[in-house]
Amino acid sequence: MCGIAGWVAFDQDLTQQRPVLAAMTGTMACRGPDAGGIHLSPHAGLGHRRLAVIDVEGGAQPMTVEQDGRLLAALTYSGEVYNHLELRAELEGLGHRFRTRSDTEVVLHAYLQWGGAFVDRLNGMFAFALWDARQEQLLLVRDRMGVKPLFFHRTPDGVLFGSEQKAVLAHPAVEAVVDLDGLRELFTLAKNPGQAIYRDLYEVRPGHVVTVRREGLTDRQYWRLAAVEHTDDLAATVTTVRELLHDIVRRQLISDVPLCSLLSGGLDSSAITALAARALAEAGAGPVRSFAVDFAGQADHFRPDELRPTLDGPFAHLLAEHVGADHADIVLDAAALIDPEHRGAVLRAADVPTGFGDMDTSLYLLFQEVRRHSTVALSGESADELFGGYAWFHRPAAVAAPTFPWIAAQQQVLGPNGLPRTGLLDPDLLAALDLPAYLGDSYATALAEVEHLPGAEGRERRMREICHLHLTRFVRTLLDRKDRMSMASGLEVRVPFCDHRLVEYVYNTPWAMKVFDGREKSLLRAATADVLPRKILERVKSPYPATQDPGYPLALRTGLRTVAGDPQAPVQGLWNRALVGSVLADGQDPQLTRGATEMVLALDSWLRERPVSLRL
Repeated sequence: MCGIAGWVAFDQDLTQQRPVLAAMTGTMACRGPDAGGIHLSPHAGLGHRRLAVIDVEGGAQPMTVEQDGRLLAALTYSGEVYNHLELRAELEGLGHRFRTRSDTEVVLHAYLQWGGAFVDRLNGMFAFALWDARQEQLLLVRDRMGVKPLFFHRTPDGVLFGSEQKAVLAHPAVEAVVDLDGLRELFTLAKNPGQAIYRDLYEVRPGHVVTVRREGLTDRQYWRLAAVEHTDDLAATVTTVRELLHDIVRRQLISDVPLCSLLSGGLDSSAITALAARALAEAGAGPVRSFAVDFAGQADHFRPDELRPTLDGPFAHLLAEHVGADHADIVLDAAALIDPEHRGAVLRAADVPTGFGDMDTSLYLLFQEVRRHSTVALSGESADELFGGYAWFHRPAAVAAPTFPWIAAQQQVLGPNGLPRTGLLDPDLLAALDLPAYLGDSYATALAEVEHLPGAEGRERRMREICHLHLTRFVRTLLDRKDRMSMASGLEVRVPFCDHRLVEYVYNTPWAMKVFDGREKSLLRAATADVLPRKILERVKSPYPATQDPGYPLALRTGLRTVAGDPQAPVQGLWNRALVGSVLADGQDPQLTRGATEMVLALDSWLRERPVSLRL
């Protein structure tokens, strides 16, 4: 797992631009704390920051292939290809010779052998830039589920790119401008593929290849969620999911550095941890090491509710004991969560304000501690989107609503136009943003992408749409959050549930099979029943925890009061001054949500610390 950056310019000599490439690449030193490198040729400059995971000694980048002293191709690569051993064997049989054991070199040779079709053969999470010196073209490639990020900015004679926005923004020709569309993306939880908040900055869409030639850019989709008839019965479906999960976890345990799992005690993380423990035991290794986040005094402050009915701790300990894991709890207090230094680090990692507040900060601090012991971690991310774990999958009103179901669930609480992060925004700004119309357009675009089987109708047809929305619009926010917080700590997080083979199979499994016993994630429960204790199999979904320490919202209020008292605060023109004053005066305004306060404070810090120009 690494950070990549680069510049292609067909009308310039980039061999003289090392300082610019170094500045762009240097913004991502945290993503690659082990090494860095730059490759320069007349029209292409590639930068790389390395987190060494496979072939620690031999996998330096950017990596090149030459023939008779002539450059054929150069690659700067981030991610992991989990089938690289099989691909290497196949390529060796075709005459290729390798200098390293790295998966990076396998990707490079796969391109030389199969051309653009090579991406179809890759199983993994990746984002990379490959310069073909023979044809003078650049390929920007992103994995199917969008686990690894990749941004680009068109220039008059080429392109700039990087793993993070900050890498592209470090180029002197790029200005950090945010307009109304950028703010719309910030305030909604329905990520539009390709959008990147900053004006004229774009993401390579998941499952896409952007090719840059002298004539311009082309964008090709090499993978999508296609509708395929599911012919297996329930027993065969459960068996197939079980076998896929065993194979996926086994592959994702390959590492030349210490590896662990992130364990909350929920079904998803428990399944991954248990499968990892079994695979390690079968290989004569282990035990699996696991980590969980907890909060000081959480057991005393905890009050069960519909969203979080149970504490994580007891279930995490139960699973750790069940599989014999070497387990540790990372306990955080409210002071650490509100600490300006920690919150600033989170903002720098994310590049934009997220509004997740303590959940981002706790994730960052968890990863900081995990990194002291491990370089790679397995996570249960995306199981809820794939198997139907969220409560709104099972609420008829949310499913039937003419919008994203998670938005419909929020609006049942906040009102028909309510969004949790907009409660303190200026009314004139909200009117200019017109978020209901923006969400409506986004929803229509997302629905138009869904492919249906002939004759599909009723509940099965609608639930295919709901699943598609989650796998293309909802999970991307969570994957990006996990990537940014982990890579800010130099930690590689792998997500087994994003393996495209599993995604394709489960996506096409009828909804009736996914909930065959009337519960959420029935299919996943059945497929992992052989490795999990019954109490965890029966546990009700509980999302990533938030602190319930009463000191935390008090600290947020103090922060809000400080910003409100600063006439030079850059956020002043964006918030509802009267409402903020009312909230601070009585402290009981029902319109104020924690998410809205978090967003206002994050916006203020962002505008203070970053050279952002708002064009509204």
